[in-house]
Amino acid sequence: MPNSTNRRTNSNSVIANSNKGKKNRRRQRKMEAVVQRLCDTCNIVFASCGTGIVPSDDNINWLRRVLDQVTPNDFDLTPDMPYFRALRTEGTQPITYLHLYNCDKFSMGIFCLPRSGVIPLHNHPGMTVFSKLLFGTMHIKSLDWEGDAARNTLPVANVSEGLRPEVRLAKVKVDSDFTAPCQTSILFPADGGNMHCFTAVTACAVLDVLGPPYDRHERHCTYYLEFPFSTFSGDGVSVPEEEKDGYAWLQEREGEPKDSTVEVRVWANNRWELM
Repeated sequence: MPNSTNRRTNSNSVIANSNKGKKNRRRQRKMEAVVQRLCDTCNIVFASCGTGIVPSDDNINWLRRVLDQVTPNDFDLTPDMPYFRALRTEGTQPITYLHLYNCDKFSMGIFCLPRSGVIPLHNHPGMTVFSKLLFGTMHIKSLDWEGDAARNTLPVANVSEGLRPEVRLAKVKVDSDFTAPCQTSILFPADGGNMHCFTAVTACAVLDVLGPPYDRHERHCTYYLEFPFSTFSGDGVSVPEEEKDGYAWLQEREGEPKDSTVEVRVWANNRWELM
């Protein structure tokens, strides 16, 4: 005859599994609803956009309002999850990218950075980019090219492997810490800090929407090294002494930085699985 204690234990396990299953289904439905709302909005906002084409002011403000309402709870994200744990005592921390959606008009996903994690300085050619900090504190430095490329580009001698033999002048747009909750930031093809670098002061998550998305041929992601203005000098390139901190020289890197690791995950089987 089956033991009554075993029957109660088995019954409790069934109930617990059932409750867990219901919770997972609710979580998935909630996330799917948020992603669907973002997709529906982006389909309209980026409908007529392409490389270098910026959405209308009304559409920009609409998408910003939608993103401002998004919370980490919508994606069941918390700072104590494995993606936000610092795995190394030295060097750069690995970054996790949670892929949400991608099409020829836009893409969206969430970058998960452990404390001291860095997304190196890179550009967004011809793109309009919305970044929503979901939680944590992040230092953002962004720059735009200064003036005409020909007049603000200098040759560089003794170039290391993997670097272009020239530097170009850029103007600093943002160089500050941001703590969630805060307003969604926006950068444009030629303004607003099209080139930026993220550094996690604390564990943090940032939702990115790019329109149009990166493309290997037309909109390739380029990474840069940054140098203070005083590092290089050239004829015809001058900045008032009191403004020099607001400028920097950027040197293009060939390919992705070797010390930068990004692990891509997609939502499957009620969890984020490696892509």
